[in-house]
Amino acid sequence: MKIKVQVVIEYEDETTETVVKEIGCLQRAAPSIETLGIRLDEGKAILANLQESVVAHQVAEHMKKHEYCGHCHQPQRRNGHQTITYRTLFGKLKVKGRRFYRCVCQEHSSQTFSPIAALFSERTAPEFSYIQTKWASLMSYGLTVDLLEEVLPLSTNVAAVFRQTQTVGQRLEDALGAEQYMFIEGPARKWAQLPPPQERLFVGIDGGFVHGRTKENRKAGWFEVIVGKSLLNKHPSKRFAFVQTYDEKPKRRLFETLQSHGMQMNQDITFLSDGGDDVRELQYYLNPHAEHILDWFHVTMKITVMSQIAMGMQDAAFVKKALAALERIKWRLWHGHVQNGLDAIESLLLDCECEEEADPSRDKLHQALDEYDTYIGNNREFIPNYADRYRYDEIISTSFAESAINEVVSRRMVKKQQMRWTKKGAHLLLQVRIKTLNDELRSKFEDWHPGLKNEVQNTAEMPLAV
Repeated sequence: MKIKVQVVIEYEDETTETVVKEIGCLQRAAPSIETLGIRLDEGKAILANLQESVVAHQVAEHMKKHEYCGHCHQPQRRNGHQTITYRTLFGKLKVKGRRFYRCVCQEHSSQTFSPIAALFSERTAPEFSYIQTKWASLMSYGLTVDLLEEVLPLSTNVAAVFRQTQTVGQRLEDALGAEQYMFIEGPARKWAQLPPPQERLFVGIDGGFVHGRTKENRKAGWFEVIVGKSLLNKHPSKRFAFVQTYDEKPKRRLFETLQSHGMQMNQDITFLSDGGDDVRELQYYLNPHAEHILDWFHVTMKITVMSQIAMGMQDAAFVKKALAALERIKWRLWHGHVQNGLDAIESLLLDCECEEEADPSRDKLHQALDEYDTYIGNNREFIPNYADRYRYDEIISTSFAESAINEVVSRRMVKKQQMRWTKKGAHLLLQVRIKTLNDELRSKFEDWHPGLKNEVQNTAEMPLAV
């Protein structure tokens, strides 16, 4: 059996003949499970030939429209040829077209022009760019290259995928508005006129760490990435992320994320964070009805660490006393008795200082208690009655933000990814990954290239036309 695959191109202009071109031929003998249908290599070859044939006719039709001056309708004088490389999902194409001299009937800023250079303002097809950046944001650059070359009739490399991802990340970055110290706008009387918000918005912010590098130094330690997640029932969650020491517009980034989640000036918002100075400053002046809460997970985690240190001390009696004191501190903070909790911390600090026998574990506990005293003191106004909030099923922990760190940072940049990142490279990749996870990357490409929206049309019954 011989199966011929042909492309038929019909023009709306009735004077132009329909073009029929063979783009593939399949040979089949007796049917078997291996020969039923089309194999991957055959499908890739057919798609590559189809793409080349369609683009060639589209370019030819485009060139026809520029052979005559649009004003005086005189033939344009030719000025040689130009070849452009255009990369698509179905292969790299060499597109050839003529250059023309500008017609003298009009004044122009240049003497010559190239219709195909104007047509191919970008040398990578928008859909190819979208697929590259989406896949590269979800897995390593190397795996992205392997997958693209496995399923599509194209050849690419890690450097090309990296450059394309960074370019898209920078474009997203450039589209972000200017940074502001305050984003609360309008008088309070106008906030009351806004429609009532559906429910409270919860925002969790936490930090993770990524292996760093600077130029050729591949042992530049670690740098911090701030990750956040906003929750609103009956709506998909939203994420944001940035490299803390690189980003110049962190507050704008958070504000835009909340705006995309429907935040308005009369919205009730609860921010939960680990109490770090930079993270706490990030939350201020975004909404007049915001409340700020110290994450209970970080409060109790530090007590757990101190309990483990205490159990390593030599004096059994003091161990029992220290563990009981730590439980009192935890109970008082759980019920929002911050001053009582600070008093209990101070009392345990004095007990550690009064012990005369040398014990490295006790010295370590003393240092941890001193740091914890400062930590609670700096964040005392953000410590609520966790017990009451828990009884009313209100969120008291940033566990959802912890999961966001794993989702946004760890899976792509830390776990099983033995890469070291520059701050810029990590930050731009994070912006693409965030848009992908928020299901917003496709809409961004459609904003940049409105023609991509036509993809939703059912093309099964549409004739191939130029």
